[in-house]
Amino acid sequence: MQSDVNIRCLKMARHMVETGSTVREVAKYCGVSKSLAHRELTVRLKYLDASLFSRVRKQLLYHKAVRHLRGGEATKRKFAAEKTAKVGNESNKS
Repeated sequence: MQSDVNIRCLKMARHMVETGSTVREVAKYCGVSKSLAHRELTVRLKYLDASLFSRVRKQLLYHKAVRHLRGGEATKRKFAAEKTAKVGNESNKS
């Protein structure tokens, strides 16, 4: 059982480093919760593979630094989609 957890942790870490994925994307890829993925990448990985842990940590810090930008882009897309849908509905009424 313990080795399965370690294998999953290493799999998540390698996926994150190779693809540049966020914690949410890695969690979805492995079929676990975001909290579990974050915990394994920040706590368990440190004891399994120190060099891989340092690369994952850099990736996590990068995503933390740009999260305010990413959130703004998501909001911008959301409101643009709502505006497009609203305009489409108004043209159907005529």
